[in-house]
Amino acid sequence: MSVFILSNRKIVRHQGEKLDSFSNDEYSIPNFRIAKCDFENYKEPTAQAKKKKSYTNRNILDYKLFSEPEKQGYQEVLDVLLSEKGIKKPTLTANNLGGSQRMFYELYKEMSSSKERSDVLIFIHGYAYDFDDELKAMIDLKKIFIDNPESPVEHILFVSWPASSSIVPLTYFDDKASSINSGTSLLRLFYFYTQFLKDIFSNRDLAPCNQRIHLMAHSMGNRVLQSMLYSLKKENILRVIDQVLLLNSDVTYKVFDESEDSFNKLPLLANRISIYLNRKDTILGISQFTKNILTPRLGKNGPSDIEKLKDIVSIIDCTFIENDLKNSLKFEIGNHWGYLSSSQVQKDIFQNLYGVDRNLITHRIKDNENIFTIIS
Repeated sequence: MSVFILSNRKIVRHQGEKLDSFSNDEYSIPNFRIAKCDFENYKEPTAQAKKKKSYTNRNILDYKLFSEPEKQGYQEVLDVLLSEKGIKKPTLTANNLGGSQRMFYELYKEMSSSKERSDVLIFIHGYAYDFDDELKAMIDLKKIFIDNPESPVEHILFVSWPASSSIVPLTYFDDKASSINSGTSLLRLFYFYTQFLKDIFSNRDLAPCNQRIHLMAHSMGNRVLQSMLYSLKKENILRVIDQVLLLNSDVTYKVFDESEDSFNKLPLLANRISIYLNRKDTILGISQFTKNILTPRLGKNGPSDIEKLKDIVSIIDCTFIENDLKNSLKFEIGNHWGYLSSSQVQKDIFQNLYGVDRNLITHRIKDNENIFTIIS
């Protein structure tokens, strides 16, 4: 089990600390850094500890920043893997690897184990998150997707981007700019991963792990994904993602149109795309009428036209779900966080991640060829 952080937040050294940390500041840097969360020594904090001002950064969840690699590419990862198999004389160890080299090495080793399912979930959060909020979200995601035996996920790559820490509507514009900048980091990760596949599996002594990688974007996290897709050339796309789940997406409902030149590329990248929407989503309603010039939101209204993509793209209506896991005023009125608040949505997501045929996923009504409604 591994939880990694990919972040384009500023790196800082907090007063009195000896280790570098990710900053809570609300602006991004051009490059991303990778860290690994330490859950081996994690202890659930008490309610009293959570209320203290010191409940920040590594007091929430410890993590270790990977060093930057000395060389680009993944030849050194290949050398380490071959030496561990006894095929090549060792010149390096895993401790010599840095950045994405170390992350891909560890994921390949763990995903190549004898376990039947050891999938990776790439998660992109929405707006109004500082880094401390992200650390808390990682703990929640681990409980939902790794600790739950109904889920095939064993590893999480959390895409950390510097969204505003305020939910005041005017800060939303800053988040738009940050999400666009952060899409570049996601694009680099995609290119690094495809390069890793080419460098490693060009050697016949190493076999693919045959596990799956999924991508989940919530709310304005879809803007990060959209920014990546804008820059991604169709001729460079490899289908390396199994399931893409778009949750309460805060992007225009026309995002799959050819003229947008963004989400229409997803079918080239993934085996299946699922749009989870809620027609009572108050947050997206506010977004539509105060910040997006009356443009309907994908996560509230659904896509304008996906006729050509209906074999791959599904729409899952969550309007009638019950918030049985989290039922505070925020969740009851907002209707924006179904993946956190509803066991019905979570079970639907788990079946999606397992690759169950969309017509066989339980507790759904089929409204149309590719449109479904979650029911009790």
